[in-house]
Parts: sequence; structure tokens; C-alpha cells
Amino acid sequence: MTTTVEPVAPPTRRGLELLLLLLAIAIVLLAWVSVDLNRNGTVPANIVPVAGGLVFLAIVVHVVVRWRAAYADPVLLPITVCLNGLGLVMIHRLDLAAGKLGTDGNAYRQIIWTAVAVALAVAVIVVLRDHRLLRRFTYWSLLVGFVLLLLPLLPGLGRTVNGSRIWIGVGGMSFQPGEFAKIALAVFFAGYLVEARDVLSLAGRKVLGFTFPRGRDLGPILVAWVLALLILVFQNDLGTALLFFGLFVAMLYVATERVSWIAIGLILFAAAVAFALSTFAHFQTRVTLWLDPFSESSLKASDQLAKGLWGLGAGGLTGTGLGAGRPYLTPFAESDFIFPSLGEELGLFGAVAIIVLYLLFVERGVRTALGVRDGFGKLLAIGLSFSVAFQVFIVIGGVTRVVPLTGLTTPFLSLGGSSLLANWVIMTILLRISDQARRPMPEIDLTTPRSPAAGDATQVVKLP
Repeated sequence: MTTTVEPVAPPTRRGLELLLLLLAIAIVLLAWVSVDLNRNGTVPANIVPVAGGLVFLAIVVHVVVRWRAAYADPVLLPITVCLNGLGLVMIHRLDLAAGKLGTDGNAYRQIIWTAVAVALAVAVIVVLRDHRLLRRFTYWSLLVGFVLLLLPLLPGLGRTVNGSRIWIGVGGMSFQPGEFAKIALAVFFAGYLVEARDVLSLAGRKVLGFTFPRGRDLGPILVAWVLALLILVFQNDLGTALLFFGLFVAMLYVATERVSWIAIGLILFAAAVAFALSTFAHFQTRVTLWLDPFSESSLKASDQLAKGLWGLGAGGLTGTGLGAGRPYLTPFAESDFIFPSLGEELGLFGAVAIIVLYLLFVERGVRTALGVRDGFGKLLAIGLSFSVAFQVFIVIGGVTRVVPLTGLTTPFLSLGGSSLLANWVIMTILLRISDQARRPMPEIDLTTPRSPAAGDATQVVKLP
């Protein structure tokens, strides 16, 4: 008897994606209307163009995904649209408080950046037909990542903001190249670790219950540590250093499954931070603000963290209501402190809901890594997912006193084009990898009889 295997294709779930997209847009538009109702008692006059623009941008991406990546994860895009939209709502709310209406407001510029991000996402989906093509550029990605990280250090090009030199200025525009450096370095780490994970997994000496790797294999993590230390020293940026070093250690652990790499990473990074704290006054000030933001000396140095915490406390469980609070009292409420701004007006429940959206985003990325069939795709999906998770932890942890404040922005929410563009690209690459993970295997013709005997029957087996 001959067996014929007939694969059964899983559902594409594009209908579910469209439904979730409409729900996300409805949430954003309801929030937009609530802001104006609470402030002015009227429905905003720009609700029609805003609604039309959001629907158009979301549907464009949905149609392209349906066309080019039919089996992509159906949840990532709606989460991105919802977070991006809630950030726009809060920026619009702060514009109203500052009297910035129309094209002179930050919300107008952020909408333009959102349109550019959508265009870039569409381009990535169309051009990047297979995520495995990125593996060809493993070492080019390393070079690009280093160049992007070094750009803020160039005289005349780099800009120092809030004590950290992580920005570059071109004309009247500012850009944070580190946001794209994390994508390039994630590609490099994934490509490198796929090739070297067998060597890095070799056992070495056992110390305090941990099996540490051989000394000759410590080179990669030492290079990553030196890079993080250079960022700490020259850019005064604890957040970016923690992000890149944590990204590499996480991907290294996933590739080798050795806890010893995490222990080595923590020890090396703690040593780098201790060196920076003992050497640079800027870090000492941030630690002082972190330990006691309400002391007299801390308030003289900066009252930003204290005001952010007061705003979160004023929101209580249910919040003051969108447009009814006073988040504008906190400096950089639309960028570094946009999470406390939303927490004040949406309350603890709303803040937790935003965190849950991030958790779902990361969970879908990890699920994609588990489902994809190639090692490079697994490590790249893990790296990109963890980069978002680390950044959210660093930013929200900073404004809630879990860790010292950093200069990083909240993914999708904060005002700024570089962060928005980079995180939309991350989401799009995850969509491409998830399409490969969920797409059914090519059909294999197994109808040829195993035996030439006459009357040999044929059985059809369906694979779920």
C-alpha cells in the first residue's frame, strides 16, 4: 500500500488581524475624542482627517502583509498601531496644553513620522522576501552598527541632550542612530552565534556550580563588554550600554543554553558601571536622583523624576481622565516621560494595560522564534523581541525608580522619528520571520508506489 501525504495549510489569520486593527483604531479614536471633550467640551474638529489617516495607513500595511506575508503573525501589527496611536493621543493632548495647534504642534510632526514609518515597513515587507537573506550581511551589519554608534561622537554632528551624547543633528532635525544600531547588531549577533554556538557551548572549568566556557572562547563577550564600556565613557549613556550588552548576553544564552554566560555578563557589566560611577559626575548625579529624588539636593539638580512620580501618584487607579490631568508640568512629558503622562490620565489600570500590550508584543516575537525552522531566524527573532523588552524595562524602570534614568525613548509611544522608524522596522522583520514560521512546508510528492505490485492501494494522510 502506498501512502500519499496531503498537507493541510493552516489559516492565514488575516481576517483576525483586520478585526484587531479596527479595534485598535477604535481605541485610539475614542481616546483622541476624550481628550478634547475633557478639555474643551467639544468633539475635535480634526477627528475626520485623523480617523481617515489612521485607517488608511493601517489598511495599507494590512493589504501589503496579506499580499506578501500571508501567514505572518496577526497580532503584532494591531499592537503596534494601538501603541503608536496612544502615543499620538498623548502628544496631541500636550500640544493642546501648550497652545500648539495645527502644523506647529508635535502631534503633526509625529503623524508625518508615522506615515514615513509605515512606508518604510511596507518597503521592508516587499523587498525582504526571506529573512535569511540578512545572514549574508552578518559582518556588514557589525560595521554599520559600529558606525551608527560612533556618529554622535563626531565633532559638529553629535548633540548632547540631558547629559547623554546619543543624538546627531542635521540641519534643524535631530536623529538617534543607536535606534537603528540595535537592529544591525541584532543581525550580526544572530549570524555570528549561528556559526560559533558550538564552540561557545564547549565546557570549561566549573566554579561555584557554574560551568564556565574556555578562556579562548571569551573573546566575543569581551568585545561586547568593551563596546558597552566605550558607550558609557564617551556617550554618558547607561541605557544604550545596558541595552546592547544585555541584547548580546541574552542571544548568547539562547544560542548556547549556558547560564554561565549570564553570570559572566552581569559581572562584567557591574564592573563597567562601578568604573563609570567612580569616574564621571554625570552618573553619580543620576544615581543620587534614583536613590532619593525628593531630597533637597536632588530637587535642586533636577525635579523631573519627582514630578513624574507625583503625576503617576495623582492618577491613582483609574486616572484623572484623558485631557483632565496636568502631565505638562513634567519636563519632556512627550518623550522621556510619556509613560508617566499616560499613567497620570489613564491611571494604574491604563498603565498596566500598556505594559500588557508590550508583553504581548514580546510574547508573539518569542513564539515566532520558537516556530521558525532555521537557527538564524530563531536568534534574530529572539534578539529583536528582547531589544524591545529591554528598552521598555529600561525606560519604564527609569521613570518608576526601578533603575536610574536613561536617555532612551519608549518604543512606539514617545515623540521622535528615529525611535518610531526603528521599532516599526523591528515589527516588520518579526512579521517576515513569523510568515516563514507559520507557512506550510512545500508539498512533497509521495505518490510513487513503494512496490510495483499490481493493485497496490493508495492512502491519503493529512498533516495538521
